[in-house]
Order: sequence, then C-alpha cells, then structure tokens
Amino acid sequence: MAGAVPPIYRISEEHPMLETMGIDTPEDELKRADHLVYVSLKYTRTCDIMKNGMKRMIAAFELSFDQLLEYEKEKKRIDEIPGSMKEKSAAVRPFLGNHGKKFLTLYNLLKKIDKAEYDASEEFRKNVMLKTKTTKPISVKMENLYNFLEATKEFVVFTRQKMKE
Repeated sequence: MAGAVPPIYRISEEHPMLETMGIDTPEDELKRADHLVYVSLKYTRTCDIMKNGMKRMIAAFELSFDQLLEYEKEKKRIDEIPGSMKEKSAAVRPFLGNHGKKFLTLYNLLKKIDKAEYDASEEFRKNVMLKTKTTKPISVKMENLYNFLEATKEFVVFTRQKMKE
C-alpha cells in the first residue's frame, strides 16, 4: 500500500471536522467540545477556541441526525436517508416532535454563527466575545457557549431516547 494515506489523516467528506480516528458517535464529539469549552477556553480565551467548540457541537448534532435517520430507515419509517445536512435536518424534524424544535433552532443558530465572519472583542481577557458581522449581529460570550454545550448534550440524550422508543 505504498502511497496510501494513513487513515488518521483522511478527513470525512460529510463531516469535515471528523478525522477517521474512530470519532463516529456524538458522545465522542461532545467530549472534545466539552474539553474545548471548559478547559482550553478557560486558559486561552480566544474566539478561535469558541469557533472550534461550536464546530464540534455542530458535528455532534449531525452525527445524531445520521444515527436517528439510520434507525428510522431500519424501522422502515423512511425509504432513504437524504444526502445533504440541510435535507437531513428537515427529515429529522417530524421524528423529534415539538420538544425537538428548540434543538433544531440551536443547530441552525450554530450553523449561522459558524458560517459568518466575526469580530473578536476582549480576546485573552475574562469577557471574551465573538460577534458576527451579519445584518443582525449575534454576540456569543462564554456563558452562551456553556448553554449551547449543555443543550447539545440534551439533544444527544433526547435522540438516544427516541431511538429506544
């Protein structure tokens, strides 16, 4: 296998944050996001760490979507799994019910923040803040990031419970 790329360096096309190092569960992504938010951010206080934490949360959402859709396909409630993440999030909506709408709103917010250009204010200080450069700016402080992480953890647990029903 001369010239083959070792699996540790290949990047998943569907989830660009995920390298094929065995990261295939939302829980694994949440561990990494948790460490970024509660440990790395505590010491560095930079918006780059905040963005990376949000990307890990997005990846946890997307892995949960994939797993839920696989489960629904096995139960023959859907015929096939959509290709894009936008279609997957729309396909997941009916299976989550009313309680799941707040999680999808958070997922869309995280995606919007991730795609937007941003300004960093008070980096390396206690009140570090990421502010998007959109028509309606979104400000993300450390406290918001903690709340986003807890809600993402709730979503992963919620989808696990849905798959047990």
